[in-house]
Amino acid sequence: MTTATDPAQALRPPGRARRLATPPPPVPRPRRRGAELGLLVCAVGVIAYGYAAVGYATSGALPADLATHLGGLAGLALFAHLVVRFRAPRADPVLLPVALLLNGLGLVLIHRLDQGTPGDRAAPTQLLWSTVGIALFAAVLLFLRDHRDLRPRAAKYAFTALCLMAAPILFPAVNGARIWIRIGGLSLQPSEFAKVLLAIFFASYLAANRHALTFTSGPRIRRLLLPPRRVLGPIVAVWGISLVLLILERDIGASLLFFSLFVAMLYVATGRLGWLAVGLLLAAAGAAAVGALEPHVHTRVEDWLSPFRAIEEGHGPGQLAQSLFAFAAGGALGAGLGQGHSLLIGFAGKSDFILATAGEELGIAGLTALFLLYALFVARGYRTAIAIGEPFGALLAAGLAAIITLQVVVIAGGVLGLIPLTGMVTPFLAQGGSSVVTNWVIVALLVRLSDEARTPPEERPAPEAAPARPEPEPEPAAATAPATVPLVVPVVDEARPADGTR
Repeated sequence: MTTATDPAQALRPPGRARRLATPPPPVPRPRRRGAELGLLVCAVGVIAYGYAAVGYATSGALPADLATHLGGLAGLALFAHLVVRFRAPRADPVLLPVALLLNGLGLVLIHRLDQGTPGDRAAPTQLLWSTVGIALFAAVLLFLRDHRDLRPRAAKYAFTALCLMAAPILFPAVNGARIWIRIGGLSLQPSEFAKVLLAIFFASYLAANRHALTFTSGPRIRRLLLPPRRVLGPIVAVWGISLVLLILERDIGASLLFFSLFVAMLYVATGRLGWLAVGLLLAAAGAAAVGALEPHVHTRVEDWLSPFRAIEEGHGPGQLAQSLFAFAAGGALGAGLGQGHSLLIGFAGKSDFILATAGEELGIAGLTALFLLYALFVARGYRTAIAIGEPFGALLAAGLAAIITLQVVVIAGGVLGLIPLTGMVTPFLAQGGSSVVTNWVIVALLVRLSDEARTPPEERPAPEAAPARPEPEPEPAAATAPATVPLVVPVVDEARPADGTR
């Protein structure tokens, strides 16, 4: 007579049940540093082909500074690979090559635009900022031994981020927006640095409050049960701050990224689609109100609704119209590197409209390849979030990947005429020192997190002797609350024991 209480186990053969009772030993995961080095060599080869194609198309010969640029880029790639090999040996082998390839293709496109503007040499400056970015990439991997060391300082990071975002208010507006700090010949865009600090703060806050945000037990509005006020307050504060920044700085991109990042991480932490709906409603209400009241934002909305209005009025095509013409001229395969007319777009050809340059000279095929590279990078970030298995690290990896996702989607939608232009910068591709440096910090954090996710528990280093942060008591579950937290990212318990085991 069978005495098993589990019907499924009762149906299994006795030998099968015994084998399942003893879990198989873990299979050691290869480090794949050789694969990373091979991918880096391929990336440098693609970039070299791009430089050569631009040189032959514009002057009929190889660029005179080809060896300098490629030598510098190859040296930076080797340096970054060696740092990863010795400081994060089990990191994802795809993140670094994809980031280097995107950065190198951006250098090729900027170099191509330099050929059409004599006296304007932006590519060497961009290469210098890329060097600074890779140096910071190495510094993060060398000095940040465990990503959990960031969590006790999350509140300080949030304060620093708000100060950085508010600083441009004190400086004159540039092109209608107050998003730059100009001191002498140096200019910085502080919101680029603030987004990483905010991702760390959001990850820390949501990891500590995800139970209360999931099992809502606060005030009720008809059939809608809201979280407690002390938990809901920061969400409303984030929405209000994004609106204030939009009004004071006229920076649509930063405020949109700021709010969308929080909503995306909130969804990852709770798994509730309702938060996405609430976030979309709040963002739409705020954008509609500011778009009607703020002249700079209102102009951008009107340009989006009528991109050919300037032509009809006899003023010539505007930037958005030129961008649409560039995509149409590129067609499926493009005009070829160096053979387009993207300079007609104006100064924006080296900033948020660099995607139009890629669309004209590489066509839909080349643009699709660029988007696939971004998708591969972001997918590796989300894969790290799923594999790391603890709330703060999972939310931080998801937030960093969401930053790249939001920027690419919003910029692509803007230059394609699907949404109003926001003034964001295409990650790695567009000219901008603040952007490229910050993006390399994002790569470094994802490499550190992926090394943690791919390292077997017995090989992980013990965390630093940081003081334990008390976790808030979870809110009492509502009567209808489910038995388990429906997290999108399958996270486990908060802290890890001091011996490094789970």
